[in-house]
Amino acid sequence: MITLFRLFSHLPLSWLHALGTLLGWLTWLLSPTYRRHMRENMRLALGADESRRIRAAAIGEAGKGMLELPRIWLRPLAETASRVIRVSGWQLVEEASRKGKGILYLTPHLGCFEVTAQYLSTHAPITVLYRPPRQAWLQAMIEAGRARPQLHLAAADLSGVRSLLKALRRGDAVGMLPDQAPRTGEGRWLDFFGRPAYTMTLAARLVESGAEVIMVWAERLPAGAGYHFHLQAPTQPISGTIEERALQINRQIEHLVRQCPEQYLWGYNRYKRRGGSDLPAMQQPGGVA
Repeated sequence: MITLFRLFSHLPLSWLHALGTLLGWLTWLLSPTYRRHMRENMRLALGADESRRIRAAAIGEAGKGMLELPRIWLRPLAETASRVIRVSGWQLVEEASRKGKGILYLTPHLGCFEVTAQYLSTHAPITVLYRPPRQAWLQAMIEAGRARPQLHLAAADLSGVRSLLKALRRGDAVGMLPDQAPRTGEGRWLDFFGRPAYTMTLAARLVESGAEVIMVWAERLPAGAGYHFHLQAPTQPISGTIEERALQINRQIEHLVRQCPEQYLWGYNRYKRRGGSDLPAMQQPGGVA
């Protein structure tokens, strides 16, 4: 598998995106569970008409996301960063830097989320939260591909959280996927696109550090042309209790997804139940757990 990854890393991005589209459709056709999750998540979030309209594009985009990884992880950082050919909202980073404050970058599973920290690390140090995979070969690949000179990895455990806090206190940047399903006991049942989802609270807790919150995502451009890097301030301040802040972050994710719904990772089982974290029987969609 590692050899195949290395082979793919030498292919042009346009080829990888074309092959990725085929892979996306193969996954759709061969996996009933994947089809069910994707259909249900899109329908509940977007409605039946909109989900049907963008479904074909979303299937292809999911495949692109899988096959672009070798090139992002295994090519030199300068080459990877050069695929970002347009940037919107960089003034937010400059403003936060002038204030001397840490930056909390929140990147949902939208567009090419793997390239965001890579690109940001070419400008300043950033510590990124990640959950080690079960497969040893993939763990080695992630460590090799994500560990760049100014990109530091923090495992999703207590020591990793301490690393994030230390980085923010130094005035450095931190990045994470705020729509990743947390482990049992580490989240709250909160509304996400009108349906309760087990939501991480870590991002909401890190807001207490006083860091500037910036929403960021990288839009895939047609024909493998590269990526459009979007940085956006929250549409409203992230404040209140932990639950209120986490719910507000969910709202910000929804705001980003609606800008480019076909590039959201709808096949990710965002609403899955974990042992000990079942939705309370009396919990109603839209409420706070």
